[in-house]
Amino acid sequence: MTNLAPKIKLSNGQEMPVLGLGTWKSFESEAYQSTKNAIDTGYRHIDTAFVYENEQEVGQAVREKIAEGVIKREEIFITTKLGGIHHDPELVERAFRLSLSNLGLEYIDLYLMHLPIGQKFHNDSNVHGTLELTDVDYLDTWREMEKLVDLGLARGIGLSNFNAAQTERVLANCRIKPVVNQVECHPGFQQQKLREHAKQHGLVICAYCPLARPQPARQWPAFIYDEQAQQLAKKYGRSTAQICLRYLIQIGVVPLPKSSNKTRIEENFKVFDFELSAEDVRAMEGYHTGQRTVPFSGMSGHKYYPFNDEF
Repeated sequence: MTNLAPKIKLSNGQEMPVLGLGTWKSFESEAYQSTKNAIDTGYRHIDTAFVYENEQEVGQAVREKIAEGVIKREEIFITTKLGGIHHDPELVERAFRLSLSNLGLEYIDLYLMHLPIGQKFHNDSNVHGTLELTDVDYLDTWREMEKLVDLGLARGIGLSNFNAAQTERVLANCRIKPVVNQVECHPGFQQQKLREHAKQHGLVICAYCPLARPQPARQWPAFIYDEQAQQLAKKYGRSTAQICLRYLIQIGVVPLPKSSNKTRIEENFKVFDFELSAEDVRAMEGYHTGQRTVPFSGMSGHKYYPFNDEF
């Protein structure tokens, strides 16, 4: 019997596994193979996005595992995201159906607005858009996402890269509440205030780049490479990455580590049979530098740019 991750209950009653596979920068055959490896390992939560250009491969892997009888559709939690080029209200449902068709599934568990900022639409194949930004109000985009829940196509909807004020604006004007905010979060960028704010408002924080995209040549970040991190790993008989993922889970964050390496995919999942002491959690808190690895700096002049606020 494959060991599975515990689940966290979202505000709409959905249950989400507390660890997922991230697929950003997993291209084509790599995304297909890593999704299959992850499901075999026990992952039941896969995170993709329209702009990752790998929904088809992720979907194919999921459908094959369903066909093999490894999983049932209702046993796996699939997240994808609305790209910036599709923020215009009249484009939202079509964009969603494009993702659904890419994945080859009947419904999506969670559909996120990837950013609060819209980009000019040229055509669907220009997935990353350009830095021609639009002034589409994300509330108008959100209202169209709510309709996807009405249609039974998305079970839940949520946000990504929203700050606290933007989140509150959605909450104050929505009919269907966002259940998560997916943001960059790791020991070097802990999002403490945003986490507290999310908790007060019933949102779960999911973490992309939970290991901060390590750079071995630079021995960066410290929480993966420095002496204290090595000692902590040694104490628990784990890797520094496992300590980091365990830390995030213990502070209530759902990490989405990306890997295409089978051994690392397996290693990242082995974080449910140990617990960090309160003292070691505090040690991990000491790694906060406030440095983002994904600042979306090309959008920093936009009125909806989320990262000018403190949180």
